[in-house]
Amino acid sequence: MSPGTPGSLPSSEDTNRENEEQELYPIAVLVDELKNEDVQLRLNAIRNLGTIAMALGPQRTRDELIPFLNDSIDDEDEVLLAVADELSKFSEYVGGPEYAHFMLGPLENLSAVEEVLVRDKAVESLCKIVALLNSSQIEHYFMPLLKRLTSGEWFTSRISATGLYAAGYSKCTPEQRSELKVLFAQLIQDDTPMVRRAAAKSLKDLIKELSKDVIISNILPLFIKLSSDDQDTVRLLTVEDLVQMARILSPEESKQHLLPILKQLGQDKSWRVRYMVATHFTEICEVLGETITREELVTLFVSLIKDSEGEVKMTTIGQAPAFAKKVDETTVVNKILPCIKDLVIDTNQHVRAVVAINISGLAPIVGKDLTIEYLLPLFLQLLKDDFPEVRLNIISKLEHVNQVIGVERLSQSLLPAIVELAEDKQWRVRLAIIEYIPLLAKQLGVGFFDEKLLSLCMSWLCDTVFSIREAATTNLKQLVDIFGCEWATETVLPQVMDMATNTNFLFRMTSLFALGTMATSLSPEIIQDKVLPTVLELKTDPIPNIRFNVAKSLEVLTPILRQSPATADLVNTHVAPALQDLSNDNDVDVRWFAERAILTGNYIYIYILTSH
Repeated sequence: MSPGTPGSLPSSEDTNRENEEQELYPIAVLVDELKNEDVQLRLNAIRNLGTIAMALGPQRTRDELIPFLNDSIDDEDEVLLAVADELSKFSEYVGGPEYAHFMLGPLENLSAVEEVLVRDKAVESLCKIVALLNSSQIEHYFMPLLKRLTSGEWFTSRISATGLYAAGYSKCTPEQRSELKVLFAQLIQDDTPMVRRAAAKSLKDLIKELSKDVIISNILPLFIKLSSDDQDTVRLLTVEDLVQMARILSPEESKQHLLPILKQLGQDKSWRVRYMVATHFTEICEVLGETITREELVTLFVSLIKDSEGEVKMTTIGQAPAFAKKVDETTVVNKILPCIKDLVIDTNQHVRAVVAINISGLAPIVGKDLTIEYLLPLFLQLLKDDFPEVRLNIISKLEHVNQVIGVERLSQSLLPAIVELAEDKQWRVRLAIIEYIPLLAKQLGVGFFDEKLLSLCMSWLCDTVFSIREAATTNLKQLVDIFGCEWATETVLPQVMDMATNTNFLFRMTSLFALGTMATSLSPEIIQDKVLPTVLELKTDPIPNIRFNVAKSLEVLTPILRQSPATADLVNTHVAPALQDLSNDNDVDVRWFAERAILTGNYIYIYILTSH
């Protein structure tokens, strides 16, 4: 049988060709999928690069797959983003850290593309790979790459370069580090603002790798240049650089070198720069130390809290309690509190809202006497603010004040203002206060609440405005959740049940609303003893609206009664007969709600069927 004829044994040449085709198959599939018009297929191919690389082995991955990826950067941004991400985990596929430099090529190309997300991911992956490189790889591969990016014609490559210096600095020789400092200085002085901005953003990470002497001799002049850049987007980033330098320098060195720059940034013509200083103010105080804070930063803080821009003021106010802890009591009283007093009447309602949420944090710092003298009048003023958020914020933080001056003093000072608002002629004002009552009750405790606010809460149930009565019932439910069922049984329920016998049908209606709303917070036993009898008494009320609300209430009570074996029988013995009576009512609405309740609790059918 001659070779090549049917049935003949395959030659060694055929076998080798077949083996070669099998080896090439994975890369062929990858190539096909990467060229597919469907973006999702290309993405899937990228996500399977690890599997392909394992099939190819380290040698072919280095020789074929990496070069192929290097030539495939003309694609959709989401595909390139996936490539940049996958390459960060590729060292095991190329043969380990000693071959990690093979991934630098594709990532260098990706770090120069236009899309920011792709560049950022490429730089992130490059930093991970640099951590794997040895000194020889740093010299022969990383340093040339960094030089190419730093001197790249397109600003995109120079932007990416700024993010690599901190990652490679610790692995470099003294000579290489000197070269890095020169190259980074080149980026800081770049003609393109976006490059300078990237350099300012990356500087804080590089500072972490540097010694104190290098920072003072090499970095400080560059930092001064950035802090006076003509672009505010560059200057604002130097605030974080300053904080990082202050962590390394001594307080004396910081005072000499950094304090003048900080004051300059805090009074910058751009509100964005001042905003950044305000945002980091407490952190700046911590790194500069207590002495510099007390002697040098009070004036700057006052200027920021009095800033013409609302955003700067609001951010500074948020730092006020923390800053007050770092200065003496006299400074707080003479410098900070007068500023707060002015802001309480600021024309910007959002500024007042931020004051309201932060002012109570000053009470534990200044103590009882100063809180009563200086802060309580401001609390009262904020409680009367026209903006609801201001009132909410002041009430939500009263617990801090309560701990300092005690509930008695608080009730004498603030309660009259709360009661005044609760009885305001404008029903929307009354509504706003009702919504804050549970928050206030939780902070002040059950004893204070029963004595000072319970009667007020009950009076809202009789308000002439329906929205107020509705909010009052919700308020009672929230109070039951806070104080418990026993409290409800002793205080609230007797008064609500009395309303069920009032000659005014609106009171009887409100009684039903309140019982139905509170029911989900009460135990089945309380429902059995207190709520159910009251509801059932109203099923024959002459007002149809009350009768159909009885049906609605029974619909709510049924599942609660069934929760306990002790009360489950009431559904058939009391609830079902009542709903059956209501389903035969003369009023169409009463019948409709009764039938709905029956259908909702279909287990009542048993009673209905047997009753016929």
